[in-house]
Amino acid sequence: MKKFPFEAIVTASLLIVLSQSAFAEKKAKPKIMSGASAAMIANTCAGCHGTYGASNGPSIPILGGMSAVYLVEMMEAFKADDIPSTIMGRLAKGYTTEEFERMGEYFAKQKFVAATGQKSDIKKAKKGAKIHDKYCEKCHSEQGTLAYDDSGFLKGQWKSYLSAQLKDFHSKDRQASKKMAKKMKKMLKKEGSAGLEALLEFYSK
Repeated sequence: MKKFPFEAIVTASLLIVLSQSAFAEKKAKPKIMSGASAAMIANTCAGCHGTYGASNGPSIPILGGMSAVYLVEMMEAFKADDIPSTIMGRLAKGYTTEEFERMGEYFAKQKFVAATGQKSDIKKAKKGAKIHDKYCEKCHSEQGTLAYDDSGFLKGQWKSYLSAQLKDFHSKDRQASKKMAKKMKKMLKKEGSAGLEALLEFYSK
């Protein structure tokens, strides 16, 4: 029987252990901010969504004051690519559910700071108010300003952002709930695309 040098056996054993370790590390998905506070995790969003979630960008939603439940749902949906996005899907994949929950906890405690400087067509906004009351108010109470509805803010949110979301729902690039889809279908049948425009003018007023 052929004998192998002790050094060769040790080297081979180390290579096996290291290769198994590398495979395990590649397969594992460690928390990128394990043990971080809610504020620390939420601060990673400040570059785009502003300090305390008070976004200054018309295409970026205001997060301050938002329902924690809703924010977690959105982040999980971005992570699963259920919501179309340019960058949020990639960013969301770097966080765990626990970290999403901490984000939600932090932003829910902040004050909602409504978008400023938005121009609105008064006539269309009045029509939009009526459309909201008829089709949207039951799920988006008080014009979509209450966090405990566990839905996104509407009144005071950035118009460009809301416009993009409504277009995605309308084109079905983003999946709406059955109830929302039914309401939206009824509204569009009666009001057409002008109804969506009126809603946007109302929410940005």
